[in-house]
Amino acid sequence: MLRAMYTAATGMQAQELNIDTIAHNLANINTTGFKSRRAEFHDLVYQNMRQAGVSATATTEIPVSLQVGLGTRPVATEMNLKQGDFMSTGSSLDMVIRGQGFFQIRKSDGEIAYTRNGNFHLNSEGNIVTSEGDLLDPQITIPEDQTDIYIGADGIVSVTTAGQTTPQQVGQIQLATFQNPVGLESVGDSMFLQTEASGEPITGTPGDNGLGTLLSGYVEQSNVSVVEEMVAMIVSQRAYEANSKVISTADDMFSTGNNIVR
Repeated sequence: MLRAMYTAATGMQAQELNIDTIAHNLANINTTGFKSRRAEFHDLVYQNMRQAGVSATATTEIPVSLQVGLGTRPVATEMNLKQGDFMSTGSSLDMVIRGQGFFQIRKSDGEIAYTRNGNFHLNSEGNIVTSEGDLLDPQITIPEDQTDIYIGADGIVSVTTAGQTTPQQVGQIQLATFQNPVGLESVGDSMFLQTEASGEPITGTPGDNGLGTLLSGYVEQSNVSVVEEMVAMIVSQRAYEANSKVISTADDMFSTGNNIVR
C-alpha cells in the first residue's frame, strides 16, 4: 500500500505538468505564430516479483511474469507545427509562410533565432525588424522616399519611390527549415533556437526545396485549438482526481490495518 501511495503521487505530479502545458497553450491563444505543445509521458521502472520463463517444475516454466509498475514520468512536451489560421492586417510588411519554414531573425547579441511570427515593422533606419526591434536576416533596408512596398511569394522585396511607377528590388527574404524542427528550443517572443536535436538550418528562397511561399498582408495566428485543450484539461483533471483517490484509499487501508484488534 505504501508503494501505491508513491505510484499515485507520480501520477499527480505528471498531471500537474500536463495542466501547466495546457494552461500555457491557452494563455497564448492570441499570440501570433505560436505553436502549441503536448505533454508526453512514459511508465517508470517495474519491480519483478516473478520472472517469466523461469522453471515452475522440472517440466514446466512460468509463461508470464509478475511485475508491479512504479508510476509515470514526463519525458517531453512536443511542439505541434500545424499551420495556424491567417489573419488579414492590411500591412504590406506582415507576412505568413504558406508551408514549411521559419523567418530568420538576428538578435541584438548577433545570434540567429527562428520564428513563424511574420509581424514586421520598419525602424528609424528603414530596416525591416520585429516588434522587439530585432533585424530580419538577411538585412533588408527600405528607401526613405518609398511610397509602396511589395513582397512577392518568392520573398523578393520591391518598392516604388516618389516620381517612379516601376518597382525596384531592394532585397530577398530567405527562409530556413530543419531536419527535425520539433527539436528547436523555445526561448519566448515566438522565437526558437537551433539545437543538436534540430540539426543545422537549411536556408533557401521561399518556394524552393520544400520551403513555403510568402503571403504579404497577413499574419499566422496561434494553432491552439480551444476545444482540444478544454477536453485535455478535463481528462487531466479526472486523472488527477483518480490518483488522489488512490492515495486516499491506500490511507484508509492502512488505517483499517492499524485498528485491527486482536
